[in-house]
Amino acid sequence: MGGPSERSREGLGGRRYGGVFNANETERIRSLFPLSLTQAVAFRVASPIYEGLVRFDPKDLSVQPCLAERWEVSEDGLVYTFFLRKGVRFHDAPCFEDGKGREVTAEDVRYCFAELCTARPDNQLFWLFQDHVEGANAHYQSTLQGKPDRAGPSGIKALGPYELEIRLVHPVPTFLQVMAHPGCWIFPKELDDKYPGEQQDRAVGTGPFAQHLYRPGDVIVLERSPHYWGRDEHGNELPFLDAVRYTFSGDKQRELAEFRKGNLAVVFEIPGGMEELSDSVDLGSGTARFRVNATSALSTQFYGFNALRPPFSDKRVRMAFTLAVDRSFLVDSVLNGLGVPAEGAFVAPGLNGYPYDEVQGLPYDPDRARALLEEAGFPGGSDFPNLTLQLSNNNVAHVRVAAAVQEMLMRELNVRISTSMLPADQHFDRVERNKAEFWREGWLADFPDPENFLALFLGRNAAADTSEPSYLNTTRYRDPVYDSLFVAASMARDEQERMRLLAEADQHMLDDAVVLPLYHDRTVRLIQPWVRDLPLNAMEYRDLARVWFER
Repeated sequence: MGGPSERSREGLGGRRYGGVFNANETERIRSLFPLSLTQAVAFRVASPIYEGLVRFDPKDLSVQPCLAERWEVSEDGLVYTFFLRKGVRFHDAPCFEDGKGREVTAEDVRYCFAELCTARPDNQLFWLFQDHVEGANAHYQSTLQGKPDRAGPSGIKALGPYELEIRLVHPVPTFLQVMAHPGCWIFPKELDDKYPGEQQDRAVGTGPFAQHLYRPGDVIVLERSPHYWGRDEHGNELPFLDAVRYTFSGDKQRELAEFRKGNLAVVFEIPGGMEELSDSVDLGSGTARFRVNATSALSTQFYGFNALRPPFSDKRVRMAFTLAVDRSFLVDSVLNGLGVPAEGAFVAPGLNGYPYDEVQGLPYDPDRARALLEEAGFPGGSDFPNLTLQLSNNNVAHVRVAAAVQEMLMRELNVRISTSMLPADQHFDRVERNKAEFWREGWLADFPDPENFLALFLGRNAAADTSEPSYLNTTRYRDPVYDSLFVAASMARDEQERMRLLAEADQHMLDDAVVLPLYHDRTVRLIQPWVRDLPLNAMEYRDLARVWFER
């Protein structure tokens, strides 16, 4: 089922139609709904279903037209006018009266963006438009108070069936990148009306593939949309594949076995040590071979501290923990080189124009770590409370790193740390609800800009009520200096000045020891030799519309 299909047919430019793209993800998806897509795995799985006005080019992550065929920006950078493609249809789905998908209009886009600015239980991405789009904050507050304005935010208007205007409060240098975020994907109002409270499992979009079967935690099958609008550079109707099928199994050895049999098209994450495989490797059968793709990822792995409660409410304790961890050892000896030590900026390396050299992290310094812990009232680790490091159980590398960090903290600080491994959905639910004291977390960029990493620590992105979940700023860090630097950067017209301010915010957060940065990932995947046109990028952004299988 994973290889070329017997129904395959020739396309232009040597392309072929047919086949099922089989892959596995080790993490359970919490939602497929655009407004609550906060997991990288959910973003990847839902991306063939949904589309936005713009999208990223999977080769270089540049912004490209999608549902909008073009756009205009005013000279002052405050008004964006998008011109939609005509004839684009939503997928056929039961939420429509006759089961047939209808044409997408500017009113659909206006509705989705208004919902992005609405206080609803499943909206976790208001921060994308917050403080940026005219009327967004006012609309959110009115809906929070139960007084919604049907017209929506004043800065979002449908000017005609295929023309949409967005007015900003101030110029936003990253606004087009924000528009490529899954939170800006377009869905029909009928989905909300038909399945209130169930949108997380019922996906209806405009993408190349439509949801056919979904058993949460088990499997999702997406079938080729027969009326998809896209064509490739040769004029071929997209997509080429018949279907996409993802399973959700945490058994990595079983996944690799299925790949060896040819039942999976690709393995997206491989255990440490396999990164040294050559570009064309014999799987053991004597004939079957595969390719290895690798690149640096726009990703940072870190441990979060609950600074709202002791002992991590004491900055000296947070600093001591950070100084006691040898990140180079973690990367070289635990991950077998599959990463880059996070010894400097929190922002992952690889973003042009960011002054990485100006940001200094807390280096490995166990002597200073012990001195700080003694200053905090725990000489030699005496009387230090029992702590639990919480992590998800879907990644072997995270477990190995946790064991190594435990050993370091015991050796350098005489601090005992136990571990708690939970399913990913339970793990992140506890983190977001302020129930974890010390936890593993990772951030894979939503869009390729330093601002996307540093938004994790912006005060407005933390829930004010500690009993309410905080989806983006899980550490609930609130610091006026940091916030002022971030806001100043978001309003800077000069790109060099914007980057300087972001780097200063990065340094301020690291000096406060808000988190314990561990390493920046290196993405390595195994891919079958018959899979074509699936480029690898630093965000693991996948465009399956153009993927095809050789005979």
